[in-house]
Amino acid sequence: MNAILARMPFLSAAGHKLEYQWIDPGPEGADPAKPALVFLHEGLGSIRQWRDFPLRVAQATGCPALVYSRYGYGHSDVLAEPRRSVRFMHEEALEALPAVLAESGIRAPVLVGHSDGASIALIYAGAGNPVRALALMAPHVFVEEVCIRSIEQAKREFETTDLAQRLGKYHRDPRRSFYLWNDVWLDPEFLDWNIEEYLPGVACPVLAIQGRDDQYGTMAQLRAIALKVKGPCELVELERCGHSPFRDQPEATLAAVSRFVGGLALG
Repeated sequence: MNAILARMPFLSAAGHKLEYQWIDPGPEGADPAKPALVFLHEGLGSIRQWRDFPLRVAQATGCPALVYSRYGYGHSDVLAEPRRSVRFMHEEALEALPAVLAESGIRAPVLVGHSDGASIALIYAGAGNPVRALALMAPHVFVEEVCIRSIEQAKREFETTDLAQRLGKYHRDPRRSFYLWNDVWLDPEFLDWNIEEYLPGVACPVLAIQGRDDQYGTMAQLRAIALKVKGPCELVELERCGHSPFRDQPEATLAAVSRFVGGLALG
């Protein structure tokens, strides 16, 4: 199947201009019976950092896909505020994401989230918004010590290596993008961040994927999700995989997500 990928200028949502891509799964467009996929990137991610994963999932499932960079990331508007609130993921899930979906004409999507994006997906679904399913990679539902240690290490690397230069390939203002993510996670108030209260409100099917070698979280995150969500929940733990399953184990992750989404499209 030859998918059509279109890099669009910008969409406007919640008062900000956001870069986005729209993927049609074939030259004749999408099957209206199939759900749209919406990709929600990690805390320091952007459209380009997904690589070809959204395109490959769209091709494998026949579903259309929306990929966008959140406010402050990629080539979307640069963060104007001095720092993020510790509730930034709640704000993204309950204010920004509904605006993006409304602007794009998408209702009841499959949310494909990675890290912070996966947490945003859980909050959105758990708040009672219409969602067909959630495909989550390395989600956070509470703060673990291993995560804080890794974020402290990331700060040291940013300040002593060429990390800022490397991030400059993906973000308009790599310094702002890095610190808007790093500072809030290292805020002492963030240690109490927890979204488990939203999990009982998640009634849709859930696929949750975790790398065994994830430096930012453990299987405790997935076990909490499986224990508390109302809908069916499948857990996948990948060997030789860190925090980014779609980069560290691309074929296994593609197979798991495509099978999950394909089953929804047929059901």
